[in-house]
Formats: sequence, C-alpha cells, structure tokens
Amino acid sequence: MSIETESVELVGDDVVGNVARAALFAALTGAFAYVSFPNPISPVPVSLQVLGVFLAGIFLGPVWGGVSLAFYLAAGAAGAPIFAGGSAGIAPLLGYTAGYLWSYPIAAALIGAVVHGTDDLADPKNVGTARLVAGMVAGTVVIYALGTVGFSVVQNVGLVEAFLVSAVAFVPFEAVKIAAAVGVVRSDAAAAA
Repeated sequence: MSIETESVELVGDDVVGNVARAALFAALTGAFAYVSFPNPISPVPVSLQVLGVFLAGIFLGPVWGGVSLAFYLAAGAAGAPIFAGGSAGIAPLLGYTAGYLWSYPIAAALIGAVVHGTDDLADPKNVGTARLVAGMVAGTVVIYALGTVGFSVVQNVGLVEAFLVSAVAFVPFEAVKIAAAVGVVRSDAAAAA
C-alpha cells in the first residue's frame, strides 16, 4: 500500500517574504528606539525611530511599509520594550507620544507611495534623491501633525504651543535622519555596483 502526499501551499512565498521583511523593519525600528536622548526644549525624547519609519517606507513600499510599522505598534503594545527608551505596553500608545506612534504606519505608507508611485515597487537605488526626500518630508508632515495633535490633547495645551514643542523642536533632528536614510539608500546602490 502506498501513501501519496501532496503539498498544499497555504501562503505564497511572496507573502512569507514580505511578512519577514516587514517584521525585520519593525525590529529595526524597535532597535532604533533605544537610541534615545532628551530634547532640551521638549518633553518628547529624540530617538531614531523615525529613521526606521523612513527606511520601511522606502524599502518595503506603501503596503508592507505600513504593515511593518503596524507590527511594530502591536509588538510594543504586547509588551516588547521597543518604544523610545525601552518602554512598552499600552501607556505609550495613550500618552503624550501616542500621536507620533500612531502616525508611523500612515507615514511609512505615504513615504512608500511617494517613493514608488502607483506602479510596482521601484528599486530604491534607482529612485531620484528629490523623490526620496519628498517622500520623507511628506511622512514627517504626517508624523508632526498627528504628534502635535496627540501632544496637545494629552498635555492639555494649545495646538500652537504643542506644535512648537513637539514638532518644531525636532526639525534639525529629522533633517539628519533624512540625510542618513538617503545615505543608506545610496550606500546600498554603491555596494551593489
């Protein structure tokens, strides 16, 4: 008596690869959160998390970039110490930094959409620097908008004060992160050449 077995593919290889890449960028963003230091003019710490958001959008595109940062939020909410300064749980998602955190999936998706357009994913090393920077600036606007509103609501301050403390205070740091992300993309291109 012979027994025949057939393999059944429940999930395609593309999906498995994309989930793995999304999880990798979520973990990278969590690692970047440990690089955190106080901002002298804001209670919101400066961290490299946003660099992870930029890279997820650039390398994964609008769908999987957004999914990656949703994974990041879910892992942090479940207790993984991957928010700024190693914090975790629901408290950061409801506190004065909540607007920033909730903006990350949206920002990554927007960055991916600007960088890759409506066609298939482009190879980031072939995307012009102006388009890369435009995507990251658009993502930063989303992060600042939601971060400002969240800070205003939780801290019970006006939007102007919240904007000055939770957005304007970070512009120089975001410029450095944008330059770093462009450097990563371009160094990847140089390594591939």
